[in-house]
Amino acid sequence: MIAKTAIIDPGAKIAEDVTIGHYSIVGPEVEIGPGCEIGYHTVLEGPMKIGARNRIFHHAYVGGMPQDISFQGERSVVEIGDDNVIREYVTVHRGTMKQNCVTRIGNHNLIMAYAHIAHDCQIGNNCIIANAVNMAGHVIVEDFAALGGMVAIHQFVRIGKYSFIGGFTAITQDVLPFSLIAGERGTLRGVNKVGLQRRGFDAAQRGKIHKAMRYIMNREFLTSTAIEKILEDFGDDPDILEIVNFIRSSERGVTL
Repeated sequence: MIAKTAIIDPGAKIAEDVTIGHYSIVGPEVEIGPGCEIGYHTVLEGPMKIGARNRIFHHAYVGGMPQDISFQGERSVVEIGDDNVIREYVTVHRGTMKQNCVTRIGNHNLIMAYAHIAHDCQIGNNCIIANAVNMAGHVIVEDFAALGGMVAIHQFVRIGKYSFIGGFTAITQDVLPFSLIAGERGTLRGVNKVGLQRRGFDAAQRGKIHKAMRYIMNREFLTSTAIEKILEDFGDDPDILEIVNFIRSSERGVTL
């Protein structure tokens, strides 16, 4: 299951049924769980823990040193959950002391070719990260978010769950849950209708989210006024409260 040309450090821990392709390198303190498939010419550096049934394709570089001038060689890690697909030439870098020294990828994510996940990023579950997405450090991507090709994300930005960002978009502020963002500099265009349909949100619930988002997009309202109106209409709805709490907790401001 391990190609003869692969180089495996004695300090690596690899489950018995893992497949590793030709000319790949697995460094010390790399732990690979059962059912994983590692492609050709792939480099895995530790410390790193990879869960079960992940597929890491050819020429990916996972676990590399962070591109952060403040990094002084402190111990930091990458943690990857289960059932992820990481395509060709993806790069994932370890964390720094600024955020618990961990870069984390959850479960059931598709990370397409040439994407970059920088130090201290936190990727949730069931996310789609398209080709050549570039994340700066400390980015948070919540569950079921979808990022189009060549999206560029500023450091410390938070991407809300079930949101969609169109391709070629620059994101410098937080992205609301359930929202649709598009345009060169990223503006709020409405609700991620197609994404919510695919994830099982019924028409009534999508309507509530749409109305709440219209309050936020109304240029005649201050954000505080929009929140008041949203809570008056849907204050007890958990999805609506998700939007309100997201705005209230945002440190960078939200994309409008």
